[in-house]
Amino acid sequence: MPASPGVGRFSGILLAAGAGSRFGGRKLLHLLPDGTPIGVAALRNLIQAVPRVIVVVRAGDRELASCLAREGVRILECADAADGMGHSLAAAVRAEADAAGWIVALGDMPRVSVRTIESVIAALDAGARIAVPVYQGERGHPVGFAASCREELLALRGDAGARNVLQRYADEVVRVEVDDPGILQDVDTARDLDALGPTL
Repeated sequence: MPASPGVGRFSGILLAAGAGSRFGGRKLLHLLPDGTPIGVAALRNLIQAVPRVIVVVRAGDRELASCLAREGVRILECADAADGMGHSLAAAVRAEADAAGWIVALGDMPRVSVRTIESVIAALDAGARIAVPVYQGERGHPVGFAASCREELLALRGDAGARNVLQRYADEVVRVEVDDPGILQDVDTARDLDALGPTL
Protein backbone atom coordinates (compact mmCIF):
# COMPACT_ATOMS: atom_id res chain seq x y z
CA MET A 1 0.00 0.00 0.00
CA PRO A 2 1.47 3.39 -0.92
CA ALA A 3 1.86 6.03 1.74
CA SER A 4 -1.28 8.00 2.46
CA PRO A 5 -1.61 11.36 0.68
CA GLY A 6 -1.96 12.95 4.10
CA VAL A 7 1.24 11.45 5.46
CA GLY A 8 2.93 14.84 5.90
CA ARG A 9 0.24 15.93 8.33
CA PHE A 10 1.04 13.16 10.78
CA SER A 11 3.89 12.84 13.24
CA GLY A 12 5.75 9.66 14.07
CA ILE A 13 6.68 9.14 17.71
CA LEU A 14 9.38 6.64 18.63
CA LEU A 15 9.35 5.82 22.34
CA ALA A 16 12.96 5.07 23.28
CA ALA A 17 13.09 6.12 26.92
CA GLY A 18 12.92 2.76 28.65
CA ALA A 19 15.75 1.61 30.90
CA GLY A 20 16.06 -1.79 29.22
CA SER A 21 16.74 -3.39 32.60
CA ARG A 22 15.41 -6.83 31.63
CA PHE A 23 17.83 -6.83 28.71
CA GLY A 24 20.72 -5.78 30.91
CA GLY A 25 20.80 -2.14 29.82
CA ARG A 26 21.72 -0.35 26.58
CA LYS A 27 19.10 -2.40 24.77
CA LEU A 28 18.41 -0.03 21.91
CA LEU A 29 22.13 0.26 21.16
CA HIS A 30 22.56 -3.51 20.91
CA LEU A 31 23.49 -4.53 17.38
CA LEU A 32 21.27 -6.74 15.25
CA PRO A 33 23.00 -9.35 13.04
CA ASP A 34 23.33 -6.81 10.21
CA GLY A 35 25.18 -4.39 12.53
CA THR A 36 22.29 -1.96 12.98
CA PRO A 37 21.37 -0.95 16.55
CA ILE A 38 17.89 -2.11 17.56
CA GLY A 39 16.65 1.45 18.09
CA VAL A 40 18.03 2.66 14.77
CA ALA A 41 16.34 -0.19 12.88
CA ALA A 42 12.98 0.69 14.47
CA LEU A 43 13.51 4.37 13.71
CA ARG A 44 14.46 3.83 10.07
CA ASN A 45 11.28 1.87 9.42
CA LEU A 46 9.22 4.68 10.94
CA ILE A 47 11.03 7.40 8.98
CA GLN A 48 10.40 5.64 5.69
CA ALA A 49 6.66 5.76 6.31
CA VAL A 50 6.30 9.16 8.00
CA PRO A 51 9.10 11.72 7.48
CA ARG A 52 8.14 13.86 10.49
CA VAL A 53 9.44 11.93 13.51
CA ILE A 54 10.26 12.77 17.11
CA VAL A 55 12.16 10.36 19.36
CA VAL A 56 11.76 10.37 23.15
CA VAL A 57 14.77 9.35 25.22
CA ARG A 58 15.57 9.50 28.92
CA ALA A 59 17.16 12.72 30.13
CA GLY A 60 20.93 12.34 30.10
CA ASP A 61 21.00 9.33 27.75
CA ARG A 62 23.44 11.08 25.48
CA GLU A 63 24.82 8.01 23.75
CA LEU A 64 21.43 6.84 22.53
CA ALA A 65 20.31 10.38 21.72
CA SER A 66 23.40 10.96 19.61
CA CYS A 67 23.02 7.63 17.82
CA LEU A 68 19.40 8.27 16.88
CA ALA A 69 19.93 11.95 16.06
CA ARG A 70 22.26 10.91 13.25
CA GLU A 71 19.15 9.68 11.43
CA GLY A 72 18.03 13.30 11.09
CA VAL A 73 15.15 13.29 13.57
CA ARG A 74 14.18 15.51 16.47
CA ILE A 75 15.24 14.19 19.87
CA LEU A 76 13.21 14.96 23.00
CA GLU A 77 14.68 14.24 26.42
CA CYS A 78 11.95 13.38 28.89
CA ALA A 79 12.80 14.21 32.49
CA ASP A 80 9.88 12.08 33.76
CA ALA A 81 10.61 9.02 31.61
CA ALA A 82 11.43 6.89 34.66
CA ASP A 83 7.87 7.39 35.90
CA GLY A 84 6.42 5.46 32.96
CA MET A 85 5.68 5.39 29.26
CA GLY A 86 2.66 7.65 29.70
CA HIS A 87 4.92 10.58 30.58
CA SER A 88 7.07 10.02 27.49
CA LEU A 89 4.09 9.79 25.16
CA ALA A 90 2.45 12.88 26.61
CA ALA A 91 5.69 14.83 26.22
CA ALA A 92 6.00 13.82 22.57
CA VAL A 93 2.40 14.74 21.75
CA ARG A 94 2.90 18.09 23.48
CA ALA A 95 5.99 18.72 21.34
CA GLU A 96 4.07 17.75 18.17
CA ALA A 97 0.71 19.20 19.18
CA ASP A 98 -0.06 20.64 15.74
CA ALA A 99 -0.03 17.26 14.00
CA ALA A 100 -3.22 15.77 12.54
CA GLY A 101 -2.37 12.57 14.38
CA TRP A 102 0.47 10.50 15.78
CA ILE A 103 1.93 7.11 14.87
CA VAL A 104 3.30 5.74 18.14
CA ALA A 105 6.08 3.19 17.65
CA LEU A 106 8.34 1.44 20.13
CA GLY A 107 12.12 1.60 19.94
CA ASP A 108 12.51 -2.09 20.80
CA MET A 109 10.45 -3.34 17.84
CA PRO A 110 12.89 -3.35 14.90
CA ARG A 111 10.95 -5.70 12.62
CA VAL A 112 7.77 -3.71 11.97
CA SER A 113 7.48 -3.34 8.22
CA VAL A 114 7.23 0.02 6.51
CA ARG A 115 4.12 -1.22 4.69
CA THR A 116 2.41 -1.82 8.05
CA ILE A 117 3.15 1.71 9.24
CA GLU A 118 1.84 3.11 5.97
CA SER A 119 -1.36 1.10 6.42
CA VAL A 120 -1.92 2.56 9.90
CA ILE A 121 -1.37 6.06 8.53
CA ALA A 122 -3.82 5.40 5.69
CA ALA A 123 -6.48 4.34 8.21
CA LEU A 124 -6.04 7.59 10.12
CA ASP A 125 -6.15 9.57 6.90
CA ALA A 126 -9.42 7.82 6.03
CA GLY A 127 -10.98 9.07 9.27
CA ALA A 128 -10.14 6.56 11.99
CA ARG A 129 -9.82 7.95 15.51
CA ILE A 130 -7.46 5.11 16.47
CA ALA A 131 -5.87 2.51 14.18
CA VAL A 132 -4.03 -0.63 15.26
CA PRO A 133 -2.31 -3.29 13.14
CA VAL A 134 -3.49 -6.87 13.59
CA TYR A 135 -1.59 -10.03 12.71
CA GLN A 136 -3.35 -13.39 12.92
CA GLY A 137 -5.90 -11.96 15.35
CA GLU A 138 -3.42 -10.22 17.66
CA ARG A 139 -3.13 -6.45 17.98
CA GLY A 140 0.34 -4.95 17.90
CA HIS A 141 2.28 -1.76 17.26
CA PRO A 142 2.55 0.94 16.08
CA VAL A 143 -0.75 2.51 17.09
CA GLY A 144 -2.15 5.53 15.28
CA PHE A 145 -4.11 8.26 17.08
CA ALA A 146 -6.02 11.08 15.40
CA ALA A 147 -5.87 14.65 16.67
CA SER A 148 -9.23 14.13 18.40
CA CYS A 149 -7.31 12.10 21.03
CA ARG A 150 -4.93 14.98 21.80
CA GLU A 151 -6.25 15.97 25.22
CA GLU A 152 -6.39 12.39 26.47
CA LEU A 153 -2.85 11.73 25.27
CA LEU A 154 -1.55 14.92 26.88
CA ALA A 155 -3.02 13.81 30.20
CA LEU A 156 -1.24 10.44 30.22
CA ARG A 157 0.87 9.51 33.22
CA GLY A 158 2.37 6.34 34.65
CA ASP A 159 3.35 3.12 32.90
CA ALA A 160 0.05 2.17 31.24
CA GLY A 161 0.91 4.13 28.12
CA ALA A 162 -2.19 4.86 26.06
CA ARG A 163 -4.11 1.80 27.29
CA ASN A 164 -6.84 3.91 28.86
CA VAL A 165 -7.35 5.85 25.63
CA LEU A 166 -7.69 2.62 23.69
CA GLN A 167 -10.24 1.36 26.20
CA ARG A 168 -12.22 4.60 26.16
CA TYR A 169 -12.62 4.46 22.39
CA ALA A 170 -12.70 0.69 22.03
CA ASP A 171 -15.73 0.79 19.72
CA GLU A 172 -13.96 3.19 17.37
CA VAL A 173 -10.63 1.39 17.03
CA VAL A 174 -10.00 0.42 13.41
CA ARG A 175 -8.21 -2.93 13.14
CA VAL A 176 -5.79 -2.95 10.20
CA GLU A 177 -5.07 -6.51 9.08
CA VAL A 178 -1.42 -6.94 8.11
CA ASP A 179 0.85 -9.80 7.13
CA ASP A 180 3.58 -8.70 9.50
CA PRO A 181 4.65 -10.71 12.57
CA GLY A 182 6.99 -7.81 13.42
CA ILE A 183 4.10 -5.93 15.03
CA LEU A 184 4.26 -8.44 17.89
CA GLN A 185 8.03 -8.85 18.19
CA ASP A 186 9.47 -6.62 20.89
CA VAL A 187 12.90 -7.18 22.40
CA ASP A 188 12.66 -7.38 26.18
CA THR A 189 15.48 -9.83 26.84
CA ALA A 190 18.54 -11.01 24.93
CA ARG A 191 16.69 -14.25 24.23
CA ASP A 192 14.05 -12.34 22.25
CA LEU A 193 16.68 -11.52 19.63
CA ASP A 194 16.66 -15.16 18.53
CA ALA A 195 12.95 -14.95 17.69
CA LEU A 196 13.26 -11.95 15.38
CA GLY A 197 12.58 -12.65 11.75
CA PRO A 198 14.33 -10.98 8.82
CA THR A 199 13.75 -7.33 7.97
CA LEU A 200 10.58 -6.85 5.90
